[in-house]
Amino acid sequence: MARTVVSEKPVFQPSQNTNGRAAFSAVVFDMDGVIIDSHPAHRKAWRKFLHSMGREVSDGELDFILDGRKRSEILRHFLGNLSEAELEAKGKCKDQFFQDLELEVKPIRGVIEFLNSLRSRNIAIALATSASESRARSTLARLGLTDLFEAIITGGDVPKGKPDPAIYRITCERLYLEPKNVLAIEDAVSGVRAAKGAGLRCVGVSGHEAPDELIAAGADCIIKDFHGASKAKLEQVMHNP
Repeated sequence: MARTVVSEKPVFQPSQNTNGRAAFSAVVFDMDGVIIDSHPAHRKAWRKFLHSMGREVSDGELDFILDGRKRSEILRHFLGNLSEAELEAKGKCKDQFFQDLELEVKPIRGVIEFLNSLRSRNIAIALATSASESRARSTLARLGLTDLFEAIITGGDVPKGKPDPAIYRITCERLYLEPKNVLAIEDAVSGVRAAKGAGLRCVGVSGHEAPDELIAAGADCIIKDFHGASKAKLEQVMHNP
């Protein structure tokens, strides 16, 4: 289980750069497309699930699933106004299709080393994903990463999915940190907008979105993956005007 922050005071104090300006004390990661290269598997899982529901979808229609939306939003988009009970049942069914493909899902290059590097430098790490709690926790457990995260915020914790900024506001509250001291890492336009809407700086990972689109959404810089990433490079993002 991830550790829960219960102190009334910030556990992670803002670090300082050489000019004495506050840098960052936490990095918040999206999961799909940032920690794991899961988009191809998600496309397969959603296509198979929707086929089992009698719904055939094109590649273009499946783009809807990759923009940081909650599972319930996707289900209603494709299957209509489902009840809460139907959402729960069909969501579990879809997740089973994804679990059958989990061996195809690998970490983004360099991310595990980067996560460990951040924690070794007393930087808090949190997860802000639109995925269900069960899938988020099972993914982190499979990769042996759960204990690295101070907070795990999932789609069930917020009434609206990204680009609504609520998920990042809640994450900052759980960490007892001001948004100005927290850096988000996102791979989707909606995720970037959510982070920026909550007052965070944001790094875009250009795995499936065009870099120009992430920049247009508000990303402060773009990386391809985490190979060669460092705390020092992220601090540059925090101090750029």
